[in-house]
Amino acid sequence: MSVTSAPKSDASIARETPDDRKKKHVLLAAPRGFCAGVDRAIQIVEKSIEKFGAPVYVRHEIVHNRHVVDRLTKLGAVFVEELSDCPDDRPVVFSAHGVPKSVPKAAQARELNFLDATCPLVSKVHVEAERHAKEGLHILLIGHEGHPEVIGTMGQLPDGQMTLIETNEDAQTYTPKDSQKLALVTQTTLSVDDTSDIIATLQSRFPDIALPYKEDICYATTNRQMAVKAIAERCDLLLVLGSKASSNSKRLVEVGAKAGANTAALVSDATSIDWDAVDRAETIGLSAGASAPEYLTDGVIAALRSRYDVTCQEVEVTKEKVIFRLPRQLLDK
Repeated sequence: MSVTSAPKSDASIARETPDDRKKKHVLLAAPRGFCAGVDRAIQIVEKSIEKFGAPVYVRHEIVHNRHVVDRLTKLGAVFVEELSDCPDDRPVVFSAHGVPKSVPKAAQARELNFLDATCPLVSKVHVEAERHAKEGLHILLIGHEGHPEVIGTMGQLPDGQMTLIETNEDAQTYTPKDSQKLALVTQTTLSVDDTSDIIATLQSRFPDIALPYKEDICYATTNRQMAVKAIAERCDLLLVLGSKASSNSKRLVEVGAKAGANTAALVSDATSIDWDAVDRAETIGLSAGASAPEYLTDGVIAALRSRYDVTCQEVEVTKEKVIFRLPRQLLDK
């Protein structure tokens, strides 16, 4: 017969000395958290409010993180779903995920003051897709249906010129009109390993398919996945900070589980941690998606230290020095 002890109260935890508490070793994956594209998008909203005053409207969440959105809302940002929700006399910012061509076209028709916060690496995919289309190629887009980035990329071309490939099964069953006139682009926030499998399938079926000049999956997504792989095998529990709507954050959980973490979980912040799982773990990995601010990581470490005797070790696989320029409208004095 097993006996489950009652959870300790906050008071009893507070009475314990560090020597009495369980030891936990935390492996901090690096890089983690904000990428250059997310940092640029947030700055665009902040500086737009500084320059034009509040409110500044933002079409869709600027990035997929509720903490970021709530902070910007307090500063004076108003988040809306469609351009039709924006008044004519206030600036509007397009999210980092990119938008269909119809959106800036509609903004121009209304003479709105709009700022495009699309990540430059997403814009690169848009340019590639247009180039392939001009060459008479049908484009296969590897991505997740309904994701804002996929909607924006598919919206760069008229209907019928791009086909979404979500899985390896899609790649195996897709039947083109002309197998010698195909090109490939990908969503930037996918799992590198899963995407490689799909690309390999498409290449084996269609040897003439035109591939991206450079990898479409962004450097930040790749680096964060590499960092998680570097710690996963040592982790009894891997925690990834990020939103359920964040593709790159969810992929980090998947990558960590495949790379050897006993358990991997997505958490929005310290309040959503499963403390029973933490209690069972000796080594805890910690990472954060590209739209998760670093103070959330600090909050998790503080919460761990309030309950356990914690040691931290950062495992860095590479340094990131990428910076993206802001739009000219915000650089003018």
